[in-house]
Amino acid sequence: MNYKTLEVKPHGENVLVVTLNRPEVANAINTQMGHDQLDFWSRLSAELGKIRCVVLTGAGGRAFCAGGDLKERDGMTQAAWQAQHELFERAFVALVECTVPVIAAVNGHAFGGGLEMALCCDFAYAAQGARFALSEVSLGIMPGGMGTQNLPRAVGERRAKELILTARPFNAAEALEWGVVNRVCEPGKLMPEALETAEKIAANAPLSVRQAKKSIHYGLQMDLLTGYRFEIEAYDRLVDTDDRREGVKAFNEKRKPDFKGK
Repeated sequence: MNYKTLEVKPHGENVLVVTLNRPEVANAINTQMGHDQLDFWSRLSAELGKIRCVVLTGAGGRAFCAGGDLKERDGMTQAAWQAQHELFERAFVALVECTVPVIAAVNGHAFGGGLEMALCCDFAYAAQGARFALSEVSLGIMPGGMGTQNLPRAVGERRAKELILTARPFNAAEALEWGVVNRVCEPGKLMPEALETAEKIAANAPLSVRQAKKSIHYGLQMDLLTGYRFEIEAYDRLVDTDDRREGVKAFNEKRKPDFKGK
């Protein structure tokens, strides 16, 4: 996979590291990055191969992603803006619906669409100096990358309203306290810790991980009993798999299981 704005590298056999690669503009999202992300996340879900987990981060030391590229957008017609945003919308949905877990390693500032991108991942780790904001209302627009949906799900409705309506930035410690990120790391330890977690996920049964991710994601959009029925449907698909048989056999033989994703 060769992209102009993304760097995609394997980490071992089962993990991919995807880097937003426009460091000269704080990894801002331009039209090309929209095309690249839509293609990558869609293709990955369709052609997983041996990939079991992804770590998403930003190039350079100062930013994960600064949000939409406002220099590219300066002077855009309404039609061009809306066409570009339709592309971005499809890319965000493809990320949310990615089959395998995606961990955001927020190495620097995540503003606007950059924070929305991190919120679209399954969970996030952040460097100590990272700062966050959904600042769109200060620009005459509003969050349009699931920010008004994902932030309340992470921090609660009242705090999300405060953060979005004031457009105020917040730091990594606050992001941890409020549930935006799962862990705050020293800058030099961010990627090692994110990759260690990705490796732990990748060592588990891949079909089980994917079914559990799907059950959590969609179950939270249902009432409890409907979500539970969805969970059981996902569970039942795992019973007649080689990995389930291997997992039980390995447990009884007191050895590490060798999962094949079958």
